Amino acid sequence: MAARGAWGLVVRSALAMLLGCQVVAVAQTAGTAGTPGTAGAGTLRFGILPLGGAFESRNDWEPLLADMSRAIGRPVTMLSVTSYEALEQAIQRNQVDMAFLSGKMALDAVTLRRMNVVAQVTRHDGLPGYRALLLARKTGPYSSLKSLLAEPEKWRLARGESRSVSGFIVPQLQLFLPNHIAMETRFRSELVGTHQVTALAVANGEADVATNNTADFERFKLQFPAEADRLQVIWESELIPHAQIVMRRDYGPDFQKQVRAFLVDYARGKGPRGDAERTVLKSLHDLAGFVAADNSSLMPAAKLAYQLARQSAMTSQWVNEAARQARLQRIEATYADQQAALREGAP
Repeated sequence: MAARGAWGLVVRSALAMLLGCQVVAVAQTAGTAGTPGTAGAGTLRFGILPLGGAFESRNDWEPLLADMSRAIGRPVTMLSVTSYEALEQAIQRNQVDMAFLSGKMALDAVTLRRMNVVAQVTRHDGLPGYRALLLARKTGPYSSLKSLLAEPEKWRLARGESRSVSGFIVPQLQLFLPNHIAMETRFRSELVGTHQVTALAVANGEADVATNNTADFERFKLQFPAEADRLQVIWESELIPHAQIVMRRDYGPDFQKQVRAFLVDYARGKGPRGDAERTVLKSLHDLAGFVAADNSSLMPAAKLAYQLARQSAMTSQWVNEAARQARLQRIEATYADQQAALREGAP
């Protein structure tokens, strides 16, 4: 039965990737109304960080982006993908003008891909961030953090991609590496997917532990109540800053201010229009709205990336100590460069 369940997950993942590729193709075709790579009056292409399925993300964002299109007076199309890597490649190829990104991806977009932060999301709980989680089943032999840390090689792991803050970076940094466990090598098996895929894998007995986060697990409980009831949280991280909206620097300050103003004002009005906008945000990962932000809001993300790189260097095997020190020096230099670049984006 377990083998049949695992095969089912592989089939579903393959189908999701196929459908995701179709979404990418549609979005890119629609986005060629303007001249690609320019910041004229053509189409604004918006890339979406994959949190659930590609089509689910597309449906969630469509009402907000339709409102944005009317507000800024130009078409807005979506690039909805099935993986962080696909979105990263689209950004590298200048096929994305704006994007909803978190952590390392937002940091790379700003420091390497000539983009600026224009806003940051907020949630109804009022906290300045969310937490990474580890999920396990409530019953069975693999259900406690203590047994996980004692014998990780017996557990099947479902995790996020290496660019995912809550799906990989923070659990690796705050839990696994301090306990001398490298997520990529110590587990019995590994499945990589979205937060929805990883939670379903554990709920359906196809994995023993999954990385996740508080925001996505709350959404999962609403969408899959029966499966969520089989799960428990066995670990949670420190607070992680919320995701950002970034925009290519080719767009001038006045246009960036116009977009920022639309986002900040969204769902803050009274009356039927404000109520309708709040309903849009409620369905969009239960967001409360957006606050104005600049590149300096990525300082915590830079620190997380620095800490993970440094801790990985300290715990890895090296040919000699000189090689380790050379790597540490490069990490320090990269972090200093990132801090300088992010400060330039501060007011």
